Amino acid sequence: MQASGMTGNWFAASAILAWPLVAFALYRAKPPVEATLWTILGALLLLPSGVAIKMEMIPGLDKNSVPNLCAFIGCVMLVPRRRRPGSPFGLVEVLALMLIGGPIITGALNNDALVMGDRVLPGVGYYDGISALISQLLVFLPFLLGRRLFRNSADVEMAIRCLAVAGIFYSLPMLLEIRLSPQLSNWVYGYFPSSFVTEARYGGYRPVVFMANGLTTAFFVMTAFLAAMAMWRVGDRIRQFPAAAAPSYLIVIVVLCKSAGAFVYAAVGGFVVRWMNPKAQLRLALVLAIIGLLYPVLRITDVFPDKFLVDAAASIDQERAASLKFRFDQERQLLDHASQRLAFGWGRYGRNRVYQESGKDASITDGAWIITFGQFGLVGFLAQFGLLALPIFRAAAAYRYLRTERERVFLSAIALIAALCVIEQLPNSSISSWSWLVAGALLGRAEWIIAAARGRLSAHRSKMPMTHAGSANA
Repeated sequence: MQASGMTGNWFAASAILAWPLVAFALYRAKPPVEATLWTILGALLLLPSGVAIKMEMIPGLDKNSVPNLCAFIGCVMLVPRRRRPGSPFGLVEVLALMLIGGPIITGALNNDALVMGDRVLPGVGYYDGISALISQLLVFLPFLLGRRLFRNSADVEMAIRCLAVAGIFYSLPMLLEIRLSPQLSNWVYGYFPSSFVTEARYGGYRPVVFMANGLTTAFFVMTAFLAAMAMWRVGDRIRQFPAAAAPSYLIVIVVLCKSAGAFVYAAVGGFVVRWMNPKAQLRLALVLAIIGLLYPVLRITDVFPDKFLVDAAASIDQERAASLKFRFDQERQLLDHASQRLAFGWGRYGRNRVYQESGKDASITDGAWIITFGQFGLVGFLAQFGLLALPIFRAAAAYRYLRTERERVFLSAIALIAALCVIEQLPNSSISSWSWLVAGALLGRAEWIIAAARGRLSAHRSKMPMTHAGSANA
């Protein structure tokens, strides 16, 4: 057994291996929905990023795979098997098969070695395809659990509340790092997952705590802020504090994170969640999901307004504009390379990257979309982003069946959070087990709303002939 990825101390490996005990305690003390939320969310916040315990023939054990397996086992043992509403095989199942089975085809089509100067990238085959399949399945487990567990409005409210509470508690170590610089991962786990140059902003630092980088941390606390805004809208408190206190506090933390993207999401999303009609929120979520799904097509056809965005950024901050232009240039380079194997991609182990003739790596891969597109092609992209976006469309279809404003507010809020997660994967790569759980929870809730509405309609129709017959006899 050995550690792979970044090298942490003995406590980093111990924390990962001890997480099953934490999950066991949660499932003994909490209902399955709440236990699953904290098992996966707690691991995202507390376990070391970039550290994996690797054993032969087994995917790395890290902050994603271990809690996912723990939650899966906990739900299998404690949650009764229920028949899922709707068709047993539909679009979700097709996309899931593409996500999990696609890597095998990718491996079969990439047996050739790539030679660039003194660099040789060996071909991949069925073995790597199967390894990628297992890795994809482990990452996908929270989606399946969310779809299975989340049925009623109380389940969605629990997810919103857990997210808001987690954001408030996580803000405490974030404030420490804002004051002292991001040191907690070094102090606790013996390594730093990012770089101090990357996290330095405006004369200070972005907090990282135990996440991969400051952007990921900022995005998380932004989603916690949106969750708190939804609670404020319906008048829910967090403990004895006024309903407005939590979002007011969390927006300050978002600003202190010094992330322009997270601040824009918070400013626009906060206004939408607090003051706009929930139906309008859901429409915004749909627009964002559609943009995320169409982004590769827009980039391939040069329809996406990248030059306009760079010019707009330049009017505010030349440094940010240069950074944005660099990202777009890198995307174009990687996209041209990916287009050579459009359907199933180049596979893993750096084959999706662009190299100079000397063999030097000339790529910087920031966005999750271009990483997925390069490794697993258009099929892999549609599978992954389709599964993240599809619950938003299902939620829009279910919205008209909701009976109370409270249900509409929470469903629209979690749909907007899911949509922002899709959009965030265009410039950055922050898909986590929590992202998959939120998407699965949204899908599960939407399916049960639609099933309940159809059940009521069917029951109403079945009573109509009896009523008519009774009138005739009278």
